Amino acid sequence: MDRNLALNLARVTEAAALSSGKLLGRGDKNAADQAAVDSMRRMFDTLDIDGTVVIGEGEIDEAPMLYIGEQIGKRREDSLKVDIAVDPLDGTVSVAKGLPNAISVVAIAPKGTLLNAPDVYMKKIAVGPKAKGAIDINKSTKENIENVANALGKNVSDVTVTLLDRPRHDILVQEIRDTGARIKMITDGDVLAAISTCFDYTDVDILMGIGGAPEGVLAAAALKCLDADFQGLLAPKGEKQEKRCEEMNVDIDKVYKINDLVMGKEVVFSATGVSHGELLDGVKYHQKDRASTHTLVLRSETGTLRFIQAEHQLDKKPKYAK
Repeated sequence: MDRNLALNLARVTEAAALSSGKLLGRGDKNAADQAAVDSMRRMFDTLDIDGTVVIGEGEIDEAPMLYIGEQIGKRREDSLKVDIAVDPLDGTVSVAKGLPNAISVVAIAPKGTLLNAPDVYMKKIAVGPKAKGAIDINKSTKENIENVANALGKNVSDVTVTLLDRPRHDILVQEIRDTGARIKMITDGDVLAAISTCFDYTDVDILMGIGGAPEGVLAAAALKCLDADFQGLLAPKGEKQEKRCEEMNVDIDKVYKINDLVMGKEVVFSATGVSHGELLDGVKYHQKDRASTHTLVLRSETGTLRFIQAEHQLDKKPKYAK
């Protein structure tokens, strides 16, 4: 894929972050999400791609735009045909409450190479490149933590596991505590938590727990660019979700490894911070209609990792940052 596409993706996530960031702490997660969706959609319309949304805001009858199956981009005859995974605002509750680690995120890969994951739960485990190959989602919590500790050359008591702070994780939390490992709870958004396993300064070694399957595909896209590791096991609730999995031709008994979720060698990924976090700064608004953003851009083909600090003059581009 064209290497310029990665930088164009940064513009897409920047636009979504600039719009949704204005609603930080205002208590309206739906308005924040809609602001991100609208700006992301407008920016996608400027890209010379023929894209199909495989991970989006829901089905066509559930979302006004960026829904699963939607065709986006300029879509000219010679445009690059791609699969698109989007989460215009991963961490809607965090933005509504003024909490950290909300991001806008996009991944793009050649057509037919991103898993079209249903909007059901997924059991996940992820690690950075230093622990690649040390995880097995079918093994016990204790075994996985010990194996990751050995791969990292750490004592188990120095390993940090991150997971969503949810009642469904009560048993998992106790299992982690029983090993002696450390725990870092997150309130929302496990895409960024998975990526954080790849950066020493975040002090995160393993992501565990149950979150959304679409977010699992986005996390896998980033981790593939970073030569890291991810495994997921779909966990639908009830017959309706099981039927949806069947309709989308996904196997609820299969362990989805990183190359099952992102099947090709090429993928580009961009995430822009909306609220402040350990990995990415949030949007900051300055005087005279200026704002700053912090974006992570990844490209698997070359292994390139970029952190982009950008300054924006908002009154000169009202189309993308209202």
